[in-house]
Amino acid sequence: MPAPITEERNRLDREALLDAAERLFYARGVQAVGMDEVRAACGLPLKRIYRFFPAKEDLVVAVLRRRDRRWRGELAAHVEAVPDPRDRVLALFDWLAEWFARPGFRGCAWINAYGELGSSSEAVLAEVRAHKRAFHDQIAVWSRAAGVPAAEPVCLLAEGAIVTAAVSGDPAPAAHARRAAATLLGAP
Repeated sequence: MPAPITEERNRLDREALLDAAERLFYARGVQAVGMDEVRAACGLPLKRIYRFFPAKEDLVVAVLRRRDRRWRGELAAHVEAVPDPRDRVLALFDWLAEWFARPGFRGCAWINAYGELGSSSEAVLAEVRAHKRAFHDQIAVWSRAAGVPAAEPVCLLAEGAIVTAAVSGDPAPAAHARRAAATLLGAP
């Protein structure tokens, strides 16, 4: 009889599965990637994958949820390292510029998932909305600290830069959005 699977083995296997699925889904799209490809990329048998996530939709939600924590965490670490509140808002766009320039940048994983599954998956739609709400709330904190009464203009600049950079393949929209945010802030 095989030895029981330890909690640590479960954790490592689940992380390997999420890593592989995230890489594939982000690079090619959720619907273009079959579970056999995910299996091959992570090295786990399909039976084990489905023990972790009974449906592909569950895997997509888990990938988005984990990516949200990491993505917003990296963003917050970058922005909050800047001492001046006005410069923090502008640092948001500096971070976006760095992200846009990374190899393999394909835009917003949540917008991509929404475009593919948002109308057919309540669970994915809920996760996309949760991410966008959390991103907005994060920007609202930074905007209020900088004296901007409403976060929506800054949010729209950030979201528009993300979409434009993804479609154009050019990181320049971050700099354009940064200049517009500086105008909003009355910054030089």
